[in-house]
Amino acid sequence: MFVTFREEVRDALHGALTSLDYPTDDLGIEEPPEDVPAVLASSVAFRLASEAGAPPPQVAAELADAIDAGTLEYVGRVETQGPYVNFLPGDAYLAATLDAAQDTEYGHLPDRDESVVVEHTSANPTGPVHVGRARNPITGDAIANALEFAGYDVERHYYVNDAGRQVAVFTWAYETFDEADLDADPARDRIEYDLVRYYRKGNAYLEDADPEEVEAAEAEIEAIMRGLEAGDEETFERVAEVVDRVLSGMTECLSRLPATFDEFVKESRFMRDGSTDDVAERLKDSEYAVLEEEAWQLELDEWGIEKKLVFLRSDGTSLYTTRDLAHHEWKFENFDRAVTVLGEDHKLQAQQLDAALEILGNDTSQLTSTFYSWVNLPGGEGMSTRAGTGIDLDDLLDEAIDRARDEVERRLETRQRDDDLDEADIQRIAEQVGLGAVRYDIVSKQPTKAITFQWEEALDFEAQSAPYVQYVHARCCGILDEAERAGHEVPAEPDASALGTPEEEALVLTIARLTGAIDKAAAQLEPHRVATYTRDIAETFNAFYRECPVLTAEDEEVRAARLALVRASRHTVANALAVLGVAAPESM
Repeated sequence: MFVTFREEVRDALHGALTSLDYPTDDLGIEEPPEDVPAVLASSVAFRLASEAGAPPPQVAAELADAIDAGTLEYVGRVETQGPYVNFLPGDAYLAATLDAAQDTEYGHLPDRDESVVVEHTSANPTGPVHVGRARNPITGDAIANALEFAGYDVERHYYVNDAGRQVAVFTWAYETFDEADLDADPARDRIEYDLVRYYRKGNAYLEDADPEEVEAAEAEIEAIMRGLEAGDEETFERVAEVVDRVLSGMTECLSRLPATFDEFVKESRFMRDGSTDDVAERLKDSEYAVLEEEAWQLELDEWGIEKKLVFLRSDGTSLYTTRDLAHHEWKFENFDRAVTVLGEDHKLQAQQLDAALEILGNDTSQLTSTFYSWVNLPGGEGMSTRAGTGIDLDDLLDEAIDRARDEVERRLETRQRDDDLDEADIQRIAEQVGLGAVRYDIVSKQPTKAITFQWEEALDFEAQSAPYVQYVHARCCGILDEAERAGHEVPAEPDASALGTPEEEALVLTIARLTGAIDKAAAQLEPHRVATYTRDIAETFNAFYRECPVLTAEDEEVRAARLALVRASRHTVANALAVLGVAAPESM
């Protein structure tokens, strides 16, 4: 309902400005401070003051007078506070919000008839996923969820680097060494943990072996890379045997978050179909192409980029970026928009890619790259797949579940009632809470801010955490279950007029903000905004719960309306958490 309210405010302001012969290019609509009872406010009077020859408060009053609130459906009153024009909700807004939130799909915006491909994670298929990589799939999946809730047709893609040197080294090592040559047994019984030992052995060999042995190994690695470049099917099959098996294990890990994908797009695809060669030839024909040291490069000074982009090596082979250009042209042909989630160390490459796409004649407004900062370990320890250091994501998730289980069992022991939870229930809750805590801790931070991972913060079961919000959903479910056992029905058409306390109105207004939070998160590709919203609604619901008895309400009409409000809250919290990829437990 918030989005609908905002549209009504926009139309009303536009009409008032037009009637007063003021420009309408910037309406200045924003959310007011918490202590202002309005849903939205406009600061447009600041901009118009010089043109009107009057102070902003006078211009604001003039605008408010030009708006007839009686003709508006959801705006109840229009008031001014200094230079601001404030739009307050009417009864119809509260009633429409309560009614809309009875639907389990509440929070989904209308279909925009626009397709978006979100590429995220795309970690090299060289071993287990580490905590340092976790921010990409968590952020990327939440961005995709927000876009989907906002009405876009979304596909989630994992771009598989199966043609680079790392994969060639991996393939050579897998074919060269035996089990007896490897480290001790794998840390976990899953394929990527087993096979990564070959990769680590290969890298150690290349660093420590005699120069002649290293030279021979490098020749074999180079032959694999040339075989891929030449489109040799046997080489593709050799590489695929390693890549596909490692990727299957990495995917199993990522699904625990959960982060799932609609398609795994292989880099080699664009070598095999000739599109990489086509891109290289078109770039060579451009006015920005130069041949330096026998390598083809692009001069990108016109885009403010000093570093040249190499797109063909001196031996005529392509680079990752060349193939990625073909990949992005494929995206543009098949989707209306493309979103890529990248680490902050890829900013230069993203700028070069964008410039090269322009040179190739593409409309780069279709492409948005969003960047995230690092997840660091306490003390600044690094993470390396080659060396096998750092915390594996699987280990983090296991630990989170174990700690959540300990907390669930502790709480059960301290309660004086029988929760009727069996072993399966306890494990389910532990997984929902533990995995949710990790995911929420990461996605709730602004992507551009670095995170130093701390167990205590990620698994904090108090306020500002996933369990705090999840408990609100569980409490809503508990109230509704108890109401059903007592024979109290939740009305299909709730009567919002029976809700008269400040806590009830505040909760309805917070529920109404869900669509706005999702809309903004999708527009700005910032899912942490939804996480902030979940904390707001959790706090608002808890205030309502403390002050407004539901099952023991003073009369039947009030009880029915409050039950409807609890159901609306349950749907709102569940769907807000769904955007973040966090489970909504029915009991805790």
